[in-house]
Amino acid sequence: MKWKQGLLTIILACSLMACGSKQEQEQPAEPTVTQAVTVAPTATPEPTATPEPTATPKPTEAPGMKEVFAEHNMKAGTCLSHSMISNKWCVQTINKNFNSITFENELKPDAILNQAESKKADDLIVKFNKNTLEMLEWCKTNNMALRGHTLIWHSQTPNWIFHEGFDTKNPLAGREVMLARMESYIKQTFELLESLGYLEMFYAYDVVNEAWMEDGNKRAESMWLQTIGDDYLWHAFYFADKYAPEYIDLYYNDYNEQYKKETLYNFVQTLKDENGEYLIDGIGFQAHLYTEDNLEDYFATVDLLASLGLKLNLTELDVCLGSWPSIKPATEENLRIQGQYYYNLIHGLLERADAGTVNMDALTFWGFADKLSWRSERSPLLFNRLNIPKYSYYGALQIKELAGFEE
Repeated sequence: MKWKQGLLTIILACSLMACGSKQEQEQPAEPTVTQAVTVAPTATPEPTATPEPTATPKPTEAPGMKEVFAEHNMKAGTCLSHSMISNKWCVQTINKNFNSITFENELKPDAILNQAESKKADDLIVKFNKNTLEMLEWCKTNNMALRGHTLIWHSQTPNWIFHEGFDTKNPLAGREVMLARMESYIKQTFELLESLGYLEMFYAYDVVNEAWMEDGNKRAESMWLQTIGDDYLWHAFYFADKYAPEYIDLYYNDYNEQYKKETLYNFVQTLKDENGEYLIDGIGFQAHLYTEDNLEDYFATVDLLASLGLKLNLTELDVCLGSWPSIKPATEENLRIQGQYYYNLIHGLLERADAGTVNMDALTFWGFADKLSWRSERSPLLFNRLNIPKYSYYGALQIKELAGFEE
């Protein structure tokens, strides 16, 4: 790569203003080291307070993530919150590194479904709020491709949509009513994006999010499951396939994918129409990982699900220090290990994409700065709390000599 000849190895000494605070989102259950669990404990060990190392020379003229991934015909993505679009450092960092955006919260059901309008229309009404509209326009202005996230989810979905008259004081609506509401909701989402001139920015959409548990059962608390029944997942993809344009890939998205691989392998094969054609285009791996997670096991999950012939995307990548039951502090040694993990994970994925054994056209990080992360105390991302790039940043860029490996 020509850009490597021009790398400078000086310390990035100035820290810039941080982005706005992250939006809240539900934290999914994590597995133990030896087996998957379905309920997270109420208390999580906190890392000891350790200053971020700042004495490691880093180059300032490395390429952006999007240039590196483009060499493998892939987009580089990050999530976006509304506060970021008015912050200079966030905007500069995003534009340098990423060409794909996933809204952190602003396209989730609770952000786009309007109760008052639904009651007036006697139909489930989609209406974008001010933040959603401003973020869509920002992405358009900055030439960002978009992943839609998400339509059908048990979380961040208002309960009123499941009741007669869109009022929780009333009984739950019946199966046929809820199927009609689901179809209308999905149809309106794509129609509204089109009418506003944003639909062509989307290359993928998470139709269903986190519907399966690690024990192989459907998530029981889903109100879509309770009101429609076991086939709600098939109907969600049927409606999305009916109303989404062909250029938008339709995804099922989930976490702890390495503990659900057989479940997901069997499930996606049920998502076919009457002609045996897939209603689904891809599987999203959230990839909320830890530096002590076994990479060979993870690649085995990638290889198994890639064998179905569907696209695979990492949709929410972050890598915390240590393990879920034992978080480690941000010491020099642990940050080096993190940089190596990012390098090895992404190197393995790029090799598979280049070889054609995995159909992967995008990789999305769930943020870029530790201080903005939903798992901030676990130091999972690419820039530290002073906005200085970490070993993990260079690991993701595939610059091995700067990713924390021994010289």
